[in-house]
Amino acid sequence: MTQYITVAADDRVEAKNGVIKLHGPEAFAGMHRAGRLAAEILDALVPHVVPGVTTQELDDLVYKLTVEGGGTPATLGYRGYTKSCCISINHVVCHGIPGDKALKDGDIVNIDVTPIVDGWHGDTSRMFLVGDVPLKARKLVDVTYECLMLGLEQAKPGNRLGDIANAIQRHAEAHRYGVVRDFCGHGVGRVFHDSPEVIHAGRPGTGVELRPGMIFTVEPMINIGRPDVKILEDGWTAVTRDRSLSAQFEHSIGITDTGCEIFTKSPGGLDKPPY
Repeated sequence: MTQYITVAADDRVEAKNGVIKLHGPEAFAGMHRAGRLAAEILDALVPHVVPGVTTQELDDLVYKLTVEGGGTPATLGYRGYTKSCCISINHVVCHGIPGDKALKDGDIVNIDVTPIVDGWHGDTSRMFLVGDVPLKARKLVDVTYECLMLGLEQAKPGNRLGDIANAIQRHAEAHRYGVVRDFCGHGVGRVFHDSPEVIHAGRPGTGVELRPGMIFTVEPMINIGRPDVKILEDGWTAVTRDRSLSAQFEHSIGITDTGCEIFTKSPGGLDKPPY
């Protein structure tokens, strides 16, 4: 049976113990601050995601923008991870590690940032199109964004996590795409990865009931091919087993009395490409 607990904004309990936290207005305000910085960082990256730029150069810029915005990168030092963001190119599903690789014309790229502001985690990712991207890849990006937003339409009190998952799955599979099962969304707030786990494929009316005060991410990963993934030897980078293209969008949201608030919406209206 699912357990819920109402927590104060200054509650520093770090343990992920399966209990779902219900937050109040102060927490929502904190998440809005963190989410806005996260979205501003992705907005600021737009002119820099071009052919020839290395993923390390983009990571350096993410670090600079995070610190200048009054935050710290949650990924830096997280479980031994040494970068300020994740950058996943083409068939990389998630957790791509920035390095010397330069972006090429036609690439599709996911950049995932999580600045911590006053203890709150603003977790979001967005797709970028590099140069002249083929129609097949652009369609995948468009449908993946639609999957996210259709899922968020189901994020309201009384619904269940399975309603979000099913909306995503139905739209992706209507386009003959695969929905990754190996990774999921998660509770977020003062804890980077908290309960509940938010799956992106499932049956309506199943799973945890959504209640006002819940804060979590929705972050579908959609593949042109099969949903299967594998982890590379670095222990982080996840790629499609069939090397098909993959795309992802992520928002951090809070459940309200009537629906949900998106904490990580772009202030510049740059929520989906082309920008």
